[in-house]
Amino acid sequence: MAALPFPEAVLRRRAVRRFKPDPLPPGLLEELLDLANRAPSGFNLQPWHFVVVTEPARRAALQEAALGQAQVGEAPATVIFVADPDSWRLHLEEVLAMGKVQGAVSPSYERRLRRTVPPSFALGPLGLLGLARALFLPLRRLFTPTPTLPVSRSGLRAYAVKQTMLAAQTFMLAAAASDLDTCPMEGFDEVRIKRLLGIPRRMTIPVIVPVGYAADDLPPKPPRFPLERKLHRERF
Repeated sequence: MAALPFPEAVLRRRAVRRFKPDPLPPGLLEELLDLANRAPSGFNLQPWHFVVVTEPARRAALQEAALGQAQVGEAPATVIFVADPDSWRLHLEEVLAMGKVQGAVSPSYERRLRRTVPPSFALGPLGLLGLARALFLPLRRLFTPTPTLPVSRSGLRAYAVKQTMLAAQTFMLAAAASDLDTCPMEGFDEVRIKRLLGIPRRMTIPVIVPVGYAADDLPPKPPRFPLERKLHRERF
């Protein structure tokens, strides 16, 4: 089946809360996740992991952890998007090595990343480096443009979540282009899902996404505000 053109895929995508039991074509889910894996990533740190649940008993347990919501039990697969706040520390050397092999990381860019990434993300013993950033950055901002950097574990998690949501959105649009339906969900017990699926405690789960074929009797797609309501030119 040919993929839909991108504008059609965007317009087709919606949050589907009722699914048919029809299985996915073999290999299609992996193709879609490979596209999700190519989402934009700050410093190319790629802080995401994808946990795919298809086994019926595990789907039932996942549905319970998702507050009993029907779409998790009905869809043939659910993808749990997992964000790792320690990706800056765990992935940097490998990212640099891969980039140098591909010619995507020059010596000057490698030096820049080594000067930028650890000082921007490391919290240090007892979080002292993060505390120093929390005190220093507002003062620096008085004199020069200054980015917002993580100053705590919650800040590291927030950064990883933002990056991982780019992968989740890429996945949902790729699914829509392949005539599949999805439902991004935030209503779930994260602690129970981590325990069920063996996800490390340090990681966080921004969204889970059931994927499959929508039931036939869906209500109309919810409307959006007109662009004029949201578009601001030059200034808010």
